[in-house]
Amino acid sequence: MYGTVARLRVKPGAEEKLLQISRGEPSRQTPGFVFHHVYRLDKDAREYILVVGFTDKAAYVKNAESPEQNAEYREFRALLEADPEWNDGEIVDTYPR
Repeated sequence: MYGTVARLRVKPGAEEKLLQISRGEPSRQTPGFVFHHVYRLDKDAREYILVVGFTDKAAYVKNAESPEQNAEYREFRALLEADPEWNDGEIVDTYPR
């Protein structure tokens, strides 16, 4: 599997809209999409970690380069104070399997 981990800081009052967008993304049946998780950090309720997994790097890259994903990202980005910190890579282990 392959995916990304992103650190996000949400604008004040935009938390619920961020979660609404997040819940809607998998609904377009993205090829290769496996999961996503959103964590709200204890130390700051406006700071989040987003974790997304795809079957492989090719599926991840194809999605990342799609016009549909670009449109979703622009809507998502408008809710953030700054660009996310993205960390892409191979998922080498998961539990439970």
